[in-house]
Amino acid sequence: MEVYLGVDVGSVSTKFALLNQNNELVANLYLLTEGKPIESVQCGLKEIQQQLPEGARICGVGTTGSARYLAGVILGADLVKNEITTHAVAAQFCIPEVQTVVEIGGQDSKIIIIRDGVVTDFGMNTICAAGTGSFLDHQALRLNMSISDFGERALQSKNPVRIAGRCTVFAESDMIHKQQMGHRTEDILYGLCQALVRNYLNNVALGKDIQPPVVFQGGVAFNKGIVKALQEGLDTEITVPPHHEIMGAIGAALLVHEEIVSNRSESKFQGFSVSDTQYHTSTFECRSCPNLCEIARLSMDGRVVAQWGGRCDLWERSGAAGV
Repeated sequence: MEVYLGVDVGSVSTKFALLNQNNELVANLYLLTEGKPIESVQCGLKEIQQQLPEGARICGVGTTGSARYLAGVILGADLVKNEITTHAVAAQFCIPEVQTVVEIGGQDSKIIIIRDGVVTDFGMNTICAAGTGSFLDHQALRLNMSISDFGERALQSKNPVRIAGRCTVFAESDMIHKQQMGHRTEDILYGLCQALVRNYLNNVALGKDIQPPVVFQGGVAFNKGIVKALQEGLDTEITVPPHHEIMGAIGAALLVHEEIVSNRSESKFQGFSVSDTQYHTSTFECRSCPNLCEIARLSMDGRVVAQWGGRCDLWERSGAAGV
């Protein structure tokens, strides 16, 4: 069996998706990055190896996410793609007629506008946490409850209260005030869901031509309170696809499958042994021009194996093996 591996390494979570030659999902994995992208990739690869169907052979590897270049070097990726492309491809694979993709993750959020199968516009929020999953995590912790219970409790709201959600600091202050006024926890929870959606629509999605069908992806789509608030905010049906939390990885697997088949090339996959390899990461400031780019460097056994991060390809061409 030929299988294709997609890996999405984000700041909060690392996702793996394994597709067969018919693009059917045969294995998947979702684990927390915990600030250790190398370790999470290595740990995830070990677990995916255990899920690998008997006789299966990995014929292509694609990476995406904020640490896509790092993961690409470690794994020997055949394709490295940005999150916009992979999420759009996965959404269209599941819902071919999709026109708007809403993706909310732990530390960032994005919107992708698709027309006639082509991405025509997108927006991202990578600075403020108020429109991301960490906003809900923080408030759930403040309320001494599990984030897994957040959505179901929010749906029990009868009279949601308005929470100032433009900033996590203001939201927490406002939430405490609402608690002191005696509002029910369920009403505060759904108020927080509405606050996140308002922040998303007023920042990430501001000025975008949002048209149905709308597909909601990312880990936050597990929260049914957010799904309902988003549906109300957009006044349209929201589709949450199966495996919505690993759509970036699925998109990477779909793309690398197409790439390998089109070029009839052999995969550069390094093999499962990389799970036990010791890597060292470092950064330095390039002074070759006034841009002063921060360059990331990956080393193994004292040898530099990859460098990236500059506005130009100076360091990628400096002799290290890149992706």
